Amino acid sequence: MSKFIAVNAGSSTLKFKLFDMPEESVIADGVIERIAMPDSHVEIKYGDGQKYDEIMDVENHEKAIQILLDQLLDLKIIADYSEINGVGHRVVAGGEYFDKSVVITPDVMEKLESLKELAPLHEPANVTGIKAFQKILPNVISVAVFDTAFHATMPEKNYLYSLPYEYYQKHAARKYGAHGTSYRYVSQKAADVLGKPVDDVNLVIMHLGAGASICAIKNGKSFDTSMGFTPVSGITMATRSGDVDPSLLAYIMGQEGITDINEMIDVLNNKSGLLGISGVSADMRDVEAAETTNHQAKVAREIYINRIVKYVGAYITELGGVDAIVFTAGVGENSITVRKEVTDELGYFGVKIDQDKNNVRGVVRDLSTDDAKVKTLLVPTDEELMIVRDVQALSK
Repeated sequence: MSKFIAVNAGSSTLKFKLFDMPEESVIADGVIERIAMPDSHVEIKYGDGQKYDEIMDVENHEKAIQILLDQLLDLKIIADYSEINGVGHRVVAGGEYFDKSVVITPDVMEKLESLKELAPLHEPANVTGIKAFQKILPNVISVAVFDTAFHATMPEKNYLYSLPYEYYQKHAARKYGAHGTSYRYVSQKAADVLGKPVDDVNLVIMHLGAGASICAIKNGKSFDTSMGFTPVSGITMATRSGDVDPSLLAYIMGQEGITDINEMIDVLNNKSGLLGISGVSADMRDVEAAETTNHQAKVAREIYINRIVKYVGAYITELGGVDAIVFTAGVGENSITVRKEVTDELGYFGVKIDQDKNNVRGVVRDLSTDDAKVKTLLVPTDEELMIVRDVQALSK
């Protein structure tokens, strides 16, 4: 058996999952939150329901990784660092450089540094996490697994913007999408549920988490997706706006006295979406709880459902029909009411779910009624498993 670790470094978080391969069994998983802030939180789950939970100061990502590795030793999850055979890093943006996962080399790192503007909330932290792991485990293979890679199959008509073509030629200004690692996993699982080869299925997959997007899958490959040049566009998300008329931004900046476009982009990324509209929370559960007495929360939820339905309907039409629509990620896997409301609005396409089947969370299930013309599936995602599979394949 070999141990591989999947890592997702955020701006103030470090999530990980340690696997025994090729058995694909999870040995431990956890998160370090509030990195470089007071009262950082370290949580590691392992063994038979055991958990390490502590508040401490974690100054930076390098310190976070050192704490993580030390705790793997102290908790006897591993006996020695040498047991870790490879590290897989989730990287949001691969630009036009990377259409598949790659072993990280100095040349790869140079390219990643140049791509930070494509995912300003994620890419700098992804790069920081890679550097910190390589410093502590310099002899262990490191692999970059890109969220954008799955979308490299999109045709020009779907990834180009209606801007002067020279902007694409000179600056690679185009749609890149995100959540590709999730879509790769979920599309294969959905094909298994349907009993068909993955390259013989057309799907619309809704990855509904804090960051949320929708993908049109044609013959098992990405054909179109809602996120664009960066992950801020598309549907309404927890704190991100989704699609906005660019001219509105100039108007708001003038009205609010905002002179730095980066400040406006920060509003779109961190102060909009469910949080911005509801004024209550970025968490769908809180918004749902408030909507009966809070008009803004009610409207926020209606907008959230509306934007999903618009994209799904457009993608079903663009694909010329689908075998199934699929819910995944935090809200998609756990919100019974969101699934019901979205599918109720898609009845015109032959989507129809059984409410008893829908009364579940986080399990693979066909939610469709017997007479549904288009199947509705619930498929929990597992991006970390896809990451370590790629690390294992590239370490051979």
